[in-house]
Amino acid sequence: MAEQTFNTLIIEPGEGFTLIRLNRPEALNALNSAMMTELGQALDAAEADTAVRCVILTGSEKAFAAGADIKEMAAKTYAETFLGDFLTGAHERAARFRKPLIGAVAGYALGGGCELAMMCDILIVADTARFGQPEITLGVAPGLGGSQRLTRAVGKAKAMDMILTGRMIDAAEAERCGLVSRVVPAADLMTEAKAAAAKIAGLSPIAALMCKEMVEAAFETTLSQGVRYERRLFQSLFAFEDQKEGMAAFLEKRKPQFKGR
Repeated sequence: MAEQTFNTLIIEPGEGFTLIRLNRPEALNALNSAMMTELGQALDAAEADTAVRCVILTGSEKAFAAGADIKEMAAKTYAETFLGDFLTGAHERAARFRKPLIGAVAGYALGGGCELAMMCDILIVADTARFGQPEITLGVAPGLGGSQRLTRAVGKAKAMDMILTGRMIDAAEAERCGLVSRVVPAADLMTEAKAAAAKIAGLSPIAALMCKEMVEAAFETTLSQGVRYERRLFQSLFAFEDQKEGMAAFLEKRKPQFKGR
């Protein structure tokens, strides 16, 4: 991934993956337009770089992201938000990212931060993580997909509880209700996230793209349509060298060397 300089992000290259760290410590990584524009640029670069097979998105020990930037929003009018399509475009870039996206969350992931975390494919969280959609306490509502993704992740009852009261849930409750993939000690968070990224980076990037598409299709289609879509993608993988290499390596009892073609 080509080197870029950002004001609100820190980019850390890895072996086959890239780590993107949200970096507005003075505002607990509140998501303003500048940060989301830069995040979109970083994800564009990662998506275009064939050497990058996976991305980790993280924040600080204190906060993944404590929400959208209230200072930026407070004075906006309905005309401005509607005509400017506020919170669309750059704010949704993570949801359109094609490669596997791992969220590594410690501390607060609230409002827009919770919504950004839910755009990730795998959520590995520290035992210090706290999730919530507290927009109602400000007289507004989720606007980055929180009412939709949260309900799909945890069900109507839990989503209604969180969104209507604004209460936070801790990492243990988030894991119990299916919001996150796994909970680890805070000290082990980045080690676990990087190990998962390295594991994905060592597998077929073509299969990874298609596996991600298959799972995402489950939220958009009926069961029969989803299975049919899965079957077609499965069959299409037999057109690539990675399938031949993977199966040959299995039969020959050796480690496969996937080349993404």
